[in-house]
Amino acid sequence: MKTGVYLNYVGLGANLLHLAYCHKIAEIYGPITLISNAKNLDQALEDDQSIEQVITFDKNKRIIDILKISSNLKKLNLGNIFIFYPSPRLYLAAKLAGIKKVYCYPLFKKKDLHLIEAAKNFTCSSLKILDCKTETKIKISEKKIEKTKKFFDKNNFNVVIGAGSSGPDTRWGEKNFIKLINQLNDKGKFFFYIQAGPDQKDITHEIIKNIDKKNCIDLSDLSIREVMPYFALCDAYVGNDSFMHHVTSQSQKPAIVLLMNSPKAYTDYSKYYHRIIPDNISIDNINHKSFLSPNLISVEKVKNKVLEIKFK
Repeated sequence: MKTGVYLNYVGLGANLLHLAYCHKIAEIYGPITLISNAKNLDQALEDDQSIEQVITFDKNKRIIDILKISSNLKKLNLGNIFIFYPSPRLYLAAKLAGIKKVYCYPLFKKKDLHLIEAAKNFTCSSLKILDCKTETKIKISEKKIEKTKKFFDKNNFNVVIGAGSSGPDTRWGEKNFIKLINQLNDKGKFFFYIQAGPDQKDITHEIIKNIDKKNCIDLSDLSIREVMPYFALCDAYVGNDSFMHHVTSQSQKPAIVLLMNSPKAYTDYSKYYHRIIPDNISIDNINHKSFLSPNLISVEKVKNKVLEIKFK
């Protein structure tokens, strides 16, 4: 009997922050079939033996799409499915697919959904356990790690700079990253791996050409499977709310995340997070509608946090 987990999220980061619960379900039922709306999630999790396969479904929101989703689910031959979202549509589709045991978030309770609390409560309730961890260790093959190690010098403090993100309102900005890197270079031996995605190469190019000391490389042309080991091998992540910091934190490395427009829930699950927010703003009041200016987070504040971690 196969067990499925349905993560109804498009972003890689939102999917990866649910990894601990996938591992817990697999611990009880064996390797799972992971269903998601996120492209490239299969590359991110291809070395994880707790996950038998990753299936990508299109994001279907219409009522009429229930039959399409049901048909696709039926092909997977699942005996159980855990739906991490309060979706009557997905629940009905799973039932129509003939899946015997369908576990789903409480329906019609999407408002103010805290990703971590909801996922943990749902996992514990469905599995009839008292507690489960919210963080886990992401799996990246030794072959990939060894291949990537040659790009790292242990004498440097190696930092991944997450300069890109899904939207401009969540970005700290090239000018701030340029100032940060140049100032850190005055404080010790660093090397920087700049990541912004293949469609945002103008961001990485702008940063690299303005660094006085040429100790940066651009990761933007690498595929997800190629770039994952860099996030795992770095000494720290510094940057915007993007999928990169989920890999770093779940590789048990410090992740400094700059929050201007992202709820704290995205970084509530791991002790490896160091969140930096604008002065005089409560973290509980930051959300997707905040639209706070990136300049409300000073370069000095971020630099001091990096140095604190480096010399800890």
